Amino acid sequence: MTSRHSLFGPLEDVAADAGHTGHPPRVGFFTDTSVCIGCKACEVACKEWNLVPDDGLNVLGMSFDNTGMLGADSWRHVAFVEQDLPLGGQDAGLSGLPTGPSGSGEQAEAAAAGVRGTERGGGELGTGPVDLGMPALQRPGDATGAETRTDFRWLMMSDVCKHCTHAGCLDVCPTGALFRTEFGTVVVQQDICNGCGYCVSGCPFGVIDRRHGDGRAQKCTLCYDRLRDGMEPACAKACPTDSIQFGPLDELRERARLRVERLRADGVTEARLYGDDPDDGIGGAGAFFLLLDDPEVYGLPPDPVVPTRDLGAMWKYAAIAAGALAAAAVSAFTGGRER
Repeated sequence: MTSRHSLFGPLEDVAADAGHTGHPPRVGFFTDTSVCIGCKACEVACKEWNLVPDDGLNVLGMSFDNTGMLGADSWRHVAFVEQDLPLGGQDAGLSGLPTGPSGSGEQAEAAAAGVRGTERGGGELGTGPVDLGMPALQRPGDATGAETRTDFRWLMMSDVCKHCTHAGCLDVCPTGALFRTEFGTVVVQQDICNGCGYCVSGCPFGVIDRRHGDGRAQKCTLCYDRLRDGMEPACAKACPTDSIQFGPLDELRERARLRVERLRADGVTEARLYGDDPDDGIGGAGAFFLLLDDPEVYGLPPDPVVPTRDLGAMWKYAAIAAGALAAAAVSAFTGGRER
């Protein structure tokens, strides 16, 4: 993999920077939220494979979101965002919509009209509804339920640790419990973690957290044990729509850009990538996303910056200040002796 310069210098080849030689290409996740159906198979697969304990499964009153956020016991979190906007270009039958945000002006009305006129019942899959002699509104596949509602849309996203190019959690860990793997991912070694919690404040996304009970830090490992055996992570393996895609990071970035171009050509002009830019405040993410709205809507910071970005400059200024203080002290001491 070629090394690219970012805000932090040539850190794209993070495995080599961490001391790995002859390592495989950097891998990661591309999560395409436009095809996420909110099934939570990723959450279940993650818990089952990594033995992540039950996090309570509390009903939070937030749509179907029962985890709320990422944490020590939630390495994958499927967010459900309900918006007072028409479904818009997300619908498979609306590729001919005019360009523009799906919730504005003519586009909103076109979206609503398109949904009302779109064929339902599986006909587009070659499995049209079967006439069983039932009343028209009771035939299988007829539009009688939630699919007839066009005045709101759900945005669904499976969130995860970003495995940042420049990882604040890794920078501030005093024990070496966090380390960069040969795949470019960031992993916590439980037998070394002392539960200090510095990594929690070092993450700009609020991903990593300490587990109640033993106090040690926990987060997604990108299934490091599976990677070493040549298998893809459990969440990507379980995803039925390929919303979560795993592979070499450079290939995923190219695939994601093509996907955004296709969506925009189909009228979903709000489609955008998040975390794919190596010149952003974290040097680019190892797990990035295709979003259909602003990052804040999904609970993501719009411009994440790793807290340790200016650490080098801070140490430099601290050294200068310490030198000046020492020179002043020496000057005062020698001046006093001369008097």
